[in-house]
Amino acid sequence: MNTSFAVATHIVTYLAFARGSAASSEQIAEHLQTNPVVVRRLMSLLRDAGLVKTKLGARGGALLARCPTKISLRDIYEAIEGDDADLFALSAAQKEGCNRIMASVQATLEDICASAEETMKRVFGKVSVAQIIERSSSFPK
Repeated sequence: MNTSFAVATHIVTYLAFARGSAASSEQIAEHLQTNPVVVRRLMSLLRDAGLVKTKLGARGGALLARCPTKISLRDIYEAIEGDDADLFALSAAQKEGCNRIMASVQATLEDICASAEETMKRVFGKVSVAQIIERSSSFPK
């Protein structure tokens, strides 16, 4: 997992604070101290997953598509990482022509890491964006 999940979570949280006001990728990028292109790329994935909606034009921008209580960290993770997520980058460790011991260790690691990822997804599924906001003391009330 790279920083995209964290940045996407910040985007969704920012939109939750906007409370129905559209926010541009430039506004969000300035808040997150990142490039608007990064925000637009992630926003596209979030939109495709049904987590945000976007409006074009002078008064355009992004809005949450659902209530913050109905968006979980798992929703964000799956929107950004997709089904092909290689959380532990184990596929990069697989070598052509490796010996039986290496192949056995690789298979064992894949099983253990798959279990760890499922546990992570279960935990992420229990945490909503609204809960993130509640637990973060630095947000303006």
